[in-house]
This record gives sequence, C-alpha cells and structure tokens, in this order.
Amino acid sequence: MSTWTRNDLDRIAVAEELEIAPARSDGSLTRFTTIWVVRVGDDLYVRAYRGRTSAWFRHALQHHEGRIRAGGVERDVRFEEPSDANSRAIDDAYRTKYSRHSASYVDPMVAPEATAATLQLVPG
Repeated sequence: MSTWTRNDLDRIAVAEELEIAPARSDGSLTRFTTIWVVRVGDDLYVRAYRGRTSAWFRHALQHHEGRIRAGGVERDVRFEEPSDANSRAIDDAYRTKYSRHSASYVDPMVAPEATAATLQLVPG
C-alpha cells in the first residue's frame, strides 16, 4: 500500500481547497469539484457539504478511485469510508483550518449530514 510523503501531506494540508475527480466505470474521471480537505495526523479527509447525496460523493463510493489536486500535488487516490476515524478530531480540524470563514460554511461541514459523508484519501 502506498503512503503519503511528508511533503505531499504538508502541501495538501495547507491548501485552502482540493479538487477531486472520482473515476467513472470506464476509468475516465468525472469533472473536478472543489472541496475542503483536512489533515488529522498522517491522514487526509474530505467531506461532502451536502451529505451522501452529493454527486461527487456518490461517484466516489461507486468506484472508490479517482484523482485529487491540491497545493501543487496531483495524485491518484482511493476513497475509503473510515470506520475508525476520530470524527471529533476531523470536526476540530475543519473548525481550525477554516475558522476565518463564516459559520454558515463551517457549521455544515461538522454537522451530522456531512460527517456521514466523510472519506479518507489514500494514495493510489
């Protein structure tokens, strides 16, 4: 299994936004969607603002593969639903990283609907 380099983790973690493109069944990529990303330890997480019905999230669950771009890093990834992730730590990471944004943006990212739509990015 591939792992993130320290440099990639650092660059993605400080990026304001991440572009995500899940794979389709034929292996081609969907269009890139801009979302927020957070780092907790050596793991990267993304959440769907509108929950599990978000188009990019549904595509990510169908094929579990895609590509991300952030902080000058472009990488193929696997999307995994974290069974043992610390939701509180992920919530705190969102609150801390995006604290300069209005609560109208941050609060939905730590609400139950978005928390249920959390994916871990695993380098492919």
